[in-house]
Amino acid sequence: MATMENPLIARTIDAILHAEGGYVNDPQDKGGETNYGITVAVARANGYTGPMRDLPVTVARAIYTARYITEPKFDQVLALHAGIGAELIDTGVNMGPHRAAEFLQRWLNGFNDTGARYPALFVDGRLGTQSLGALASFLTWRGQNGAAVLLRALNGLQAARYLEITEANKIQRRFLFGWIKERVAM
Repeated sequence: MATMENPLIARTIDAILHAEGGYVNDPQDKGGETNYGITVAVARANGYTGPMRDLPVTVARAIYTARYITEPKFDQVLALHAGIGAELIDTGVNMGPHRAAEFLQRWLNGFNDTGARYPALFVDGRLGTQSLGALASFLTWRGQNGAAVLLRALNGLQAARYLEITEANKIQRRFLFGWIKERVAM
């Protein structure tokens, strides 16, 4: 890589790489062929043309940084709260950044007391100044206790989504235990 990784981003990517492991080509996995958790479709969309088995970890890190951290503005969430940022990045890797951002927007609306703490958010799965401002206001208002509750809430939606996936496609049930074990924090 040309530039030095932000230490928070580096630790977050390290955790994802650890959870994802290396090369996998399970015909029952809807993600298809992957390496370091990067699907062949995502690798190709980001310019990698070689065999997935040979995907360099530096390419995977660059894809994670660009597609799952910087583009959806989860780096800005990391700056506000490392745990919440890491949770959104991890959820975004598995379910798409759009879904992770929707989860945050929905919970921020739900936790907005009488709606007087910050403007209601339009749930569009895209973080902008209003969503980031609402998160900052929520964290100022609720503090570390609020951050802990928000993390539980985000994990709850993530777990429920995994269950929905497996209810809709029973073949995916073989992955459910691992998804909960590896992706839904306690």
